[in-house]
Amino acid sequence: MPSEFQSTDHMQSLGFFCLLLAETKANDQDEEAEIMKENNELVCFKDIDPAAPHHYLVVPKRHIYSCFSLHKGHICLVERMAEMGKAVLREQGITDMKVARLGFHMPPYISVGHLHLHVIAPASQISEYMGYKFIPGTESFITEESLRKHLQYKPSGSQQCLGNCMSS
Repeated sequence: MPSEFQSTDHMQSLGFFCLLLAETKANDQDEEAEIMKENNELVCFKDIDPAAPHHYLVVPKRHIYSCFSLHKGHICLVERMAEMGKAVLREQGITDMKVARLGFHMPPYISVGHLHLHVIAPASQISEYMGYKFIPGTESFITEESLRKHLQYKPSGSQQCLGNCMSS
């Protein structure tokens, strides 16, 4: 592994997304993840267990544990994550964003300890067996819009972001 990456043990402790991001940088693509869009800050890929015909995850390359790790200074990050997700939907032919659902799971209802935005469309086609996971306004799922509003009142010093998954 190139020296610019953190040690494998450290990466495994950070989780699957950090490993995926490191693999993507090293090999240009991960076998399990179909990268839809990427820039120097974010990666968007297809969810490996989609809840609807279009289900993507937008992940920051910087390791942030969850939406509870965010503060007012992250509002622009959340906006950029949503914009990337919407851009991918448009590239896939979804032009009416009213049919999309964008949001985050909140601890303890997260399966991966790395911030990720779910981008799902059409929301009316979320599978019955997964629907409960993506209900806006529940204690387990918050829309990106609601999260941005909440973050306006969370001071910047209230919690720090965690380390980097990749070197810049």
